[in-house]
Amino acid sequence: MTNLNTAGPEELDAIEGLKGHGYEIVRYREERGGFTQLRQLDEVPGMAGVLDENIGSQLTL
Repeated sequence: MTNLNTAGPEELDAIEGLKGHGYEIVRYREERGGFTQLRQLDEVPGMAGVLDENIGSQLTL
């Protein structure tokens, strides 16, 4: 499991479906104070609609 609130961009990029978005996810997290639910990934630029069971099963908060 990868913690969405503590993982670095390289660790996030290693997850299929998040590749290439690690820096945007970290920037969102730093600007907004962290994720409280996985669905917030939809708010990260370029990430709308990418969260599915496969990605969600690899992430924790």
